[in-house]
Amino acid sequence: MSVPQSAVSLEEASEFLKEHPEVQFVDLLIADMNGVVRGKRIERTSLPKVYEKGINLPASLFALDITGSTVESTGLGLDIGDADRVCFPIPNTLSMEPWQKRPTAQLLMTMHEMEERQPFFADPREVLRQVVQRFTDIGLTIVAAFELEFYLIDQENVNGRPQPPRSPISGKRPQSVQVYSIDDLDEYADCLQDIIDGARAQGIPADAIVKESAPAQFEVNLHHVDDALKACDYAVLLKRLIKNVAYDHEMDSTFMAKPYPGQAGNGLHVHVSLLDKDGKNIFTSEDPEQNAALRHAIGGLQKFIPEALPLFAPNVNSFRRFLPDTSAPVNVEWGEENRT
Repeated sequence: MSVPQSAVSLEEASEFLKEHPEVQFVDLLIADMNGVVRGKRIERTSLPKVYEKGINLPASLFALDITGSTVESTGLGLDIGDADRVCFPIPNTLSMEPWQKRPTAQLLMTMHEMEERQPFFADPREVLRQVVQRFTDIGLTIVAAFELEFYLIDQENVNGRPQPPRSPISGKRPQSVQVYSIDDLDEYADCLQDIIDGARAQGIPADAIVKESAPAQFEVNLHHVDDALKACDYAVLLKRLIKNVAYDHEMDSTFMAKPYPGQAGNGLHVHVSLLDKDGKNIFTSEDPEQNAALRHAIGGLQKFIPEALPLFAPNVNSFRRFLPDTSAPVNVEWGEENRT
């Protein structure tokens, strides 16, 4: 699969710069294996060149652990001389960063081989693209949506541990564990509304915020889309948006699975359905237990999730969330309308 270098791509850059003459910089973004966004910042005059020739980044970007250290056993570090690959823009991901004081745009990138320009095998987005293609080949479309849970936290830790931020309204640190509390949403209304406004400005389909089960813990819901790649792009961009908007409001945020030992953990909820060629959801039926497609899908998850657990729980903190009676996925059972 070669990278299309068409006039349409260049036109996207030119039109954007015409619409936003104030833009000074463009952040070129690519998400690593941990969902950490990395890349380069360029001046606006260099943007057309990026569309034409791409930018170079080391392949070891996909060999980094959560601390940013290269995991040499991946074979993507010094074993190959820490060599570069070339990254090209993902169409229709060019947008403004509403939190920046100096007008700055952002653009998602994907990595390719230097010579033949084939997609780079270790890019998580390429791995997903291949999975999506297998569904497309049998006439199925993946529809997906994500829900991201996170904590707002104070920018000052106590003895190296996080603490909830003071409410901009009351000046007190929240202690409420009232799930779905509207009053708790009001305590941080300005920050939360700026998140929704920022998502709208970037074309991210965030359509709801709810208070979760711990102090200053919230969840943002993304609307479902019939493009699994785009759904993941939206999740990556929303996470970055939340972190930067919170910082603008003099708070930090964390998506880590268990920031507080005695409080609820943060989950990432993935909603998936499959449409056939007629647009019908093949998992839908009056009797779910008799739906063969649904039964096989659930059976496949039950069989393979234990082997795939390192993808769902990639570090020690992830396993701290796996406790009984905490709305955490501690088994491979399933139930209709049953959160246990």
